[in-house]
Amino acid sequence: MTIALGTRQDIDSWMRLAEKVRDSFPGLETWEALDGHRRTVLEFMESGGAICAKEQAEVVGALLFSREHNMLCFLAVDARHRRQHIAENMVSYMLTMMDSHSDISVTTYREGVPEGEAARAFYQRMGFTPGKLTEEFGSPVQEFVLKR
Repeated sequence: MTIALGTRQDIDSWMRLAEKVRDSFPGLETWEALDGHRRTVLEFMESGGAICAKEQAEVVGALLFSREHNMLCFLAVDARHRRQHIAENMVSYMLTMMDSHSDISVTTYREGVPEGEAARAFYQRMGFTPGKLTEEFGSPVQEFVLKR
């Protein structure tokens, strides 16, 4: 398993993973939305804000982050590769590239939404604390913040 910045060569494999996990993410419900995600990922790859966990050449974990906004924007791991610390390793790798004096935020489903239970537990294990309630892509979400 390797964890490194994603490049344009990773986009097709990244999108295969995105298709597998799309039901867990508001805003990825349609093929048009997935097309938009592809464009977004390519932009993040160009700016050095995409991290891939790869087994051979297959992307099994994906993370998008913004240095400008101190934000973890997207995190997914293929179901076949969960519970192997891939998400934790990608977040740790991301943190080495972020301003060590700035808090990091991420949003996920609100409490009580089954699709978000694992993500909420994961972020809390990583030291993120629940914050404000908001909405993204028409879905109620909650911000989590990692104080630094």
